[in-house]
Amino acid sequence: MTASDTVFDLGSPEFMDDTPRGYARMREGAPLVRIAFPGVDYTTWMATRYDVVRDVLNDPRFLRDAARVPGLEGAGVLDQIVQAFGVTDEYKRYMRGLLTTDGDDHARLRKLVSRAFTVRRVNGLRPRIRAIAEQALDAVEGREEFDVLRDYGFPLSGNVICELVGIEESERAQWRAWMHTIAEGAPERYNDSFMQMVDAVLRDVADRRALAARGEAPDDLLTALIHARDEDGGRLSEDELVAMVLIIVQGGHHTTAHFVANSVLALQRNPDQLSVLRGDPGLMPRAVHELLRLHGPAPMAGVAHAKEDVEVHGVRIPRGDAVVCALTGANRDPAAFDEPERLDLTREPAGRRETHVSFGHGPHYCLGAALARTEGEIALELLMERYPDLTLAVAPEDLERFDQPGSRHLASLPVRPRGGT
Repeated sequence: MTASDTVFDLGSPEFMDDTPRGYARMREGAPLVRIAFPGVDYTTWMATRYDVVRDVLNDPRFLRDAARVPGLEGAGVLDQIVQAFGVTDEYKRYMRGLLTTDGDDHARLRKLVSRAFTVRRVNGLRPRIRAIAEQALDAVEGREEFDVLRDYGFPLSGNVICELVGIEESERAQWRAWMHTIAEGAPERYNDSFMQMVDAVLRDVADRRALAARGEAPDDLLTALIHARDEDGGRLSEDELVAMVLIIVQGGHHTTAHFVANSVLALQRNPDQLSVLRGDPGLMPRAVHELLRLHGPAPMAGVAHAKEDVEVHGVRIPRGDAVVCALTGANRDPAAFDEPERLDLTREPAGRRETHVSFGHGPHYCLGAALARTEGEIALELLMERYPDLTLAVAPEDLERFDQPGSRHLASLPVRPRGGT
C-alpha cells in the first residue's frame, strides 16, 4: 500500500487526541491522502499541504455542486451529510446556495451580498461592533468568573451578524439557541431547528415586504436581498434568498465566537506573546492574522468533487471523487511557515495581504473575512483593556471540548477577571 492509499480516519481517537500531529502525518504521507469521513460512504481525499490546498481551492475542475459532475451516481458527500442529519425533502432546497454553487451562479450570488462585507463597509461598523462588545462585557461586570465563549464571544458575534442581516433583537435569543443546536450536529435535533430557522426567515421576509410596501423598510442586508428578488430583475430566487440568510447568520455566529475564545486561550498559554501585544497594541491586526493561522475556527474548506479525472501534484483524482482541504494542516505546513507550531504575533508582515488560508482561497474565499478580523481585533482589544489581569479559571487540559470530524472545539472558556476594573 502506497502513502496515497493509506486511509486516515478523521474520527478516530488517535487522530482527535492530537490533530496537529494527525495533519502532519497526512502532509508527510502524500500531497493528497484518502480519508474516512464519519457518516459518508464515499471516496474522499484530503489536501493538507499549503501549496496543494491553495491549488485545489483555485481549481475550476473541482465543483461544490456534485449534481454538475458528469456521470456521478448517487448522492455526493454534502448530500449524504444532509441525509444523515435527517433534513426533510421539503427543506433540503434551502441548504443549497452560496456555499454549494460554482461558476456563474456562484459569482451572481456572491455579488448580491459582497457590498455588505467590504473593508470600507466593515470599517464603518467599527463603532457599532465596539458598542456591542462593551455591552457584553458590561453584562459580566462584577462576576468572579465568566465564560469568554458563552458570555462574550457568542453575544458579540451573534448580535453583530443578526444586526447586519436585519434580525430583530427580540428574535436573537431564539436564533442563538438554533445555532447551538445546529453546531452540535445531533441528527435527532438538527432537522427541527433547521425547519424552525427556515420558517422564521420566511416570516421575516413577509414582514419586511410589508414594510417595504409602506416605504418603511430598514437599510440592512435582508432588505437588499428582497429588493434583488422582487425589483432588480429577479437575480435571486425565493429559495436562494432564504438560503442566503441562513448561510450568513450561521457563518457569522459560531466561527467568530470560537476564534475569540481560541485566541484568549492561546494568549494565556503564551504569556510572552501576550506581553508583546500589551507592549504594542498597534500589533493587533497582525496578531489576529497569526492567531487565525494557528487557531482559526474552521479546520476545513467545503467539499468539492472532481468533474473529470484530475492530477494534482502527482496524485490522480478520478472523476466524481470528493476532495476536502484541511486549512488547519496548510496553516501549519513547515514548507510555508518557519516554526509553524510557534505563536509569533509579529510573523505577518505589516501592510501585507494575509498569508494564512484560514478564510480559504480562490472563488470561495470567505465573504465575511474583513468582518471576522475586525470583530476579533475589537473583542481582544476591549477584553485586554477591561481585564488586564485575566486568568484561566481551570487548567487548559481540563477545559470542556466537543468533537467534530477533524477538529476538537472549546465548549466553554471560564476565566477569572482578577484585577479587572
